Amino acid sequence: MRFSKLVLPGVAMIAVTYGLARFSFGLLLPGMSESLDMSESVSGMVSSLFYVAYCFTIVLSTVMTTREGPGKMIFSAGLSAFVGLLLIAITPNVWVLALGVLLAGGSTGLVSPPYGAAVSLWMKEDKQGRANTWINSGTSIGIALSGAGAILLSTNWRLTYLIYAFLTFLVLVWNFRAIPKDGVRSDLRFEKGKLSIRGVKGAASLVLASLFLGISTAPFWTFSRTFIEVAGDYSGWQLSGFWIIIGLFGVLGGFSGSLIEKGGLPFAYKLGSLLITSASIILALAPENLFVSYLSAAIFGCFYIFITGVLLVWGIRVFITNASLGIAVPFLLLAVGQVIGSLFAGWFIEAWGYTPAFIIYGFVGMLAIFIGPKRRRKRAFIDLWNKRVKKTRKTKFIH
Repeated sequence: MRFSKLVLPGVAMIAVTYGLARFSFGLLLPGMSESLDMSESVSGMVSSLFYVAYCFTIVLSTVMTTREGPGKMIFSAGLSAFVGLLLIAITPNVWVLALGVLLAGGSTGLVSPPYGAAVSLWMKEDKQGRANTWINSGTSIGIALSGAGAILLSTNWRLTYLIYAFLTFLVLVWNFRAIPKDGVRSDLRFEKGKLSIRGVKGAASLVLASLFLGISTAPFWTFSRTFIEVAGDYSGWQLSGFWIIIGLFGVLGGFSGSLIEKGGLPFAYKLGSLLITSASIILALAPENLFVSYLSAAIFGCFYIFITGVLLVWGIRVFITNASLGIAVPFLLLAVGQVIGSLFAGWFIEAWGYTPAFIIYGFVGMLAIFIGPKRRRKRAFIDLWNKRVKKTRKTKFIH
């Protein structure tokens, strides 16, 4: 299968599910809260449904992808995002809004595992790392689009969500036409019992690293915009611009696949972990300064996509016989970490303020650097030896 035929619709699907259906909510929440007369506590409870839905659907998607193949789950993810966005756009009350949030948030959990499986099934092995990381970078494109939507249509959140729903429908049709239909093929099914992580070498490190990175990045996703708004004198478009910077620079994070191929997975992981956690510390140093704020947003956007791409490749290498599980495990633990991180971040901010809280979380993220993947020296030596043997045999045959 051609690289672009799978990757381009994949990037678009990740953009509408993660960027528009999930991350756009925080930018448009003030308008929704005012229109629907929601208190802060109600808004917080509704927002938390994104995480709840994600944690449930990523487990469901992993199981169903393993049994049925990726095609049906990719279509289900797009349909869930479309219906969720449409319900949010036309919601008459908080209850319908909550249902829309559940469907929109659930689409992100549904979409990640099947795309990992699709790449492993229909893409050549030497292109799989780059394909997975570029598809993953679609999140940043969606975030940038949601930021632009907040600037252009911030006064009409219902129209914004209707436009998002229409874009999602177009992407759904594109994926339906582009993704091969799941046939009754043995390579679309995995061995029974491969859904367990028990006894899998490297699984414990992957789980801990994902959890720490989720905890450390949570305050930036949840409170960074509020932090700079409280600390500085920013206009509305500058605050939305902060979000757009996260999205635009996130596109650069797609190069993680190429860096993994050249520098190795351990090096890429350490680099990504160091820089993603430094973004919180940089923001804490001078949140009132536009340049510093935008610099931290650029670093965070780029290296959040970068490090999730690294976790994705690492997970697939750990669970080599089940690519969907290899994506589900790190992404689920990343989300669980973000739930934990958000809960404690709110308490830290109330007790000590934004600056100490962001610095603390930055240093918590530094711990993840020491739990990374190990260099496969023996495997590399064997591969090199096999290449030399094949080259020698070929030379002898020619002569």
